[in-house]
Amino acid sequence: MAVLDIKKKLKLLDTSSLVDKVEANLVGLLKDKKLRVGDSIPKELELTEALGVSRTVVREALTRLRMMGMIESKKKKGAIITSPDLFGIIGKTMNPHILDHATLKDIFEMRLVLEIGMADFLFQRVTQEDIKHLKEIVANEPSVTKFHIFNIEHEIAFHGKLYEISGNEAMKKFQQMLLPVFDYVHHSGLLKKTIQLKKFVSHKELVKILETGTPELFRNAMRNHLENHFKRLFDK
Repeated sequence: MAVLDIKKKLKLLDTSSLVDKVEANLVGLLKDKKLRVGDSIPKELELTEALGVSRTVVREALTRLRMMGMIESKKKKGAIITSPDLFGIIGKTMNPHILDHATLKDIFEMRLVLEIGMADFLFQRVTQEDIKHLKEIVANEPSVTKFHIFNIEHEIAFHGKLYEISGNEAMKKFQQMLLPVFDYVHHSGLLKKTIQLKKFVSHKELVKILETGTPELFRNAMRNHLENHFKRLFDK
């Protein structure tokens, strides 16, 4: 009885391995053939014959691609290429409680880079209405900001507006996933102890620079605004 159980487990592992290989081959096919959204892919039977595996294995591999949003079934056309919801897929796994420390730290650093790098987009696309909205946001923040390192509500309101002004939909969606992770890392003890600098650029000062300054000034100011976080990453 025990021997039969072992054989069953080995068979399952082997099937899983085949599904992985077929999935990889299918993804490779999409790249090699330069298939685009709306293009059809070979039928199940054709894939079965071409790959030399069972129809069950092919079906499982196709199911995985459907779950990733890479293909969908259409009447009379079979499976066609679709544009996957990348951030929907990432969002399902962007849970700080299930990510390892190295990944969490990488995400923390990624947000810092995005904040500094968006200056040119902001200056190209900001409007007077945006400036007015930002001033309303910062008016509700604490008057003493030099000891205020991170507050999730203020960050979402202010930096969320910056991402909106950038006009980049991908960055806006990514930011919505980044901030909860950023907040988690900030309070988790993964970084070095909190450092309070005597002075750093506040949200209010960033708004003033966005209104009257230059992209270069804004980049430098944003770097200074985030200085405490960089200190926590690099200081020994």
